[in-house]
Order: sequence, then C-alpha cells, then structure tokens
Amino acid sequence: MATIEKQHYVHAHGMPLRGKILMVASSPAVSEQTGWPIGFWAAELTHPLRVFREAGYEVVLASTEGGALQMDAYSDPTDASAYFYEADKPSAAVCHSTTLLLEARTSDGELLVKGKSWTGFADAEEEIADQAVGQRIQPYWIESEARQLPDTDFKVAAPFSSYAIADGRLITGQQQNSGAAAARLLVAQLAAQ
Repeated sequence: MATIEKQHYVHAHGMPLRGKILMVASSPAVSEQTGWPIGFWAAELTHPLRVFREAGYEVVLASTEGGALQMDAYSDPTDASAYFYEADKPSAAVCHSTTLLLEARTSDGELLVKGKSWTGFADAEEEIADQAVGQRIQPYWIESEARQLPDTDFKVAAPFSSYAIADGRLITGQQQNSGAAAARLLVAQLAAQ
C-alpha cells in the first residue's frame, strides 16, 4: 500500500481546485537484473503532473513502498550520463526523446544544443496527432520550446517525412520516420572514428 508523502501541489494560476489526484510512482530500488539503482522515469511522472496541475487539480505524490521518491538517473537530463557526449562519442535522439535536449547541459553549464542545429517532433506533427485523437496529447511541444532557446537552431521538414541532422557529434531525427536516417548518420560517424 502506498504511503502518501507530504508533497501537495496546488494549481499555480489561482484557479479554484477541481479536485485531487493521487499519483503513485515507483520507490527507489536496485534492479535484480542489472544491479543498477532505479527509480521512477522522469517523463512518466512530470509530464502528467504538469497536465493535471494546469487543469486545476491538486496532486499528491506517493511512492509504492512509502518514503522518498527518486528519479531514475537515466531519465534525468542532468545526470552524469549527459557526459557521454563530452567523451567525444556521437549521441543521437529521435522524435520525442529530443525533449532531453531542451535541458541537457555540458559540464560547463551550457545547453548541449548551444550553437547547434537539431530537430525533433514538429509542432505541425503535434497538431496532426492531436486532431487524430481529438485532444491535446503532449503537455508541451518540443519545437515551440526549442524555438525559445537562445543560440540554437531547431529545424523541421515536412510533417512525417524522414529528416535527420548531424551537427558535430549530435545527431537528431524529427520523428519515427527519421530513425533510419539518424541511424545512418550515427553509423557514418562511428565508421570515421
């Protein structure tokens, strides 16, 4: 049974609360398979949390075993695994995984995409997806967020076309139809090493 933590979030816009939502996340543990420490996956908690709060709900966070919640390091853009890029290794992201690049920083504190051209799921594609299901799917759109970042160049091609960019060691693909193009760019960089 989940123990509710003393973490209550109220709607930030001063709107009346519509009700309460209990979110239960995985407790910190050690994987029996790998022996690695694990916790909740950041996007699986933070994205719904943002939607609930923006809709006017109070959200109470709890863990499955009670006690503190801990983000899984592999889902944390500030985790030391962002140093993979700085070890002169090509790094690739496709589709919505490029959302990490909105916050990923190098060891000197600069955004990893500073001075870079990159891509990810386009606003036009988000609109098509939303219209297809009749509701907004994502809490924010990567292209809109990326275009607010200084000193970076977010590019998109026609909706759902194959499009990938390599800018130095950073390789990005626009969406699911871009995976093969991004993979070819990665293979080319690995072959050149």
